[in-house]
Amino acid sequence: MAGVTDLIFRQICKELGADVMVTEFVSAEGIMQADERTRKYTDFSETQRPVGVQLFGADGTRMGEAAKKIIDWKRPDFIDINFGCPVNKVVARNGGSSLLKDCPLLSSVAEGVAKAVGDQVPVTAKIRIGWDETLVNAVEVAKILEGCGMQAIAVHGRTRSQGYGGEANWDVIDAVARAVSVPVIGNGDISCGADLAKRKAETAVSGVMIGRAAMQNPWVFREAKHFVQTGEVLPPVPLEERWELVLRHCRLAVDSKRYGDERQTLTAMRSRLMAYCKGFPGAKELRQKICQVSSVLEIEDLAAFSLGQAEIATMA
Repeated sequence: MAGVTDLIFRQICKELGADVMVTEFVSAEGIMQADERTRKYTDFSETQRPVGVQLFGADGTRMGEAAKKIIDWKRPDFIDINFGCPVNKVVARNGGSSLLKDCPLLSSVAEGVAKAVGDQVPVTAKIRIGWDETLVNAVEVAKILEGCGMQAIAVHGRTRSQGYGGEANWDVIDAVARAVSVPVIGNGDISCGADLAKRKAETAVSGVMIGRAAMQNPWVFREAKHFVQTGEVLPPVPLEERWELVLRHCRLAVDSKRYGDERQTLTAMRSRLMAYCKGFPGAKELRQKICQVSSVLEIEDLAAFSLGQAEIATMA
């Protein structure tokens, strides 16, 4: 979720019902070099608590020092270690899911962070079920992590080689949850309340994590909570409300200046906007136009046109 779960998006998700959130992952080495660009990835507001800052790296001592720096800066509610990222540039640096192939190194990283942090805040970890279909070792890895002091473990139900293709294997997630005594949070293919309720009922997980589904539909948290509490499926979010959120996100992003000026911000947000607009009337044409936007005014014009076309279609 790098480039997605920034300060503003987490604010939106919190308002829509997310309980616990994690920042974009950040390089421990970047933190140690006091790089301002890296440090901003750890920002969060008080209203977003409980929130964890997510680290990746392959040196337990340096990771521990980075974690202590982050705690000194803002004291997050927990530190989360990423052992799951499948992206090549992270794996090539011996980070993320690459450590699933090297349990001694994974152990030293987890132990190094836990020892450095002590009892200041909990340390958690996220893993995938394995490196590939020949190395599905999530149960073994989870036991190691528990022994190293991890106080919760999130498990994404795919191997690194799968990326985000195929289906998440919840049988392995369930096996992990039954093999350790710390809370296990299941992740993968959760896109609605029924998905969440099914996994909670059929597995031993303590919680469920929603990732990519929120990119298109941040209302998923509200919808899922409502379904779990009532068994009812909420009606689809009206197009007007969807566009209101898109516009609000754009304006907040521009005001934050995190990505630069207005043009730079809207350019950086194009992929996010295309995710939001998936399923909108005339989505194909809309996506083509989004690829060229560089101002909030252009987004406002697209919203007005989209809503106008939808109204005409309804009248017809």
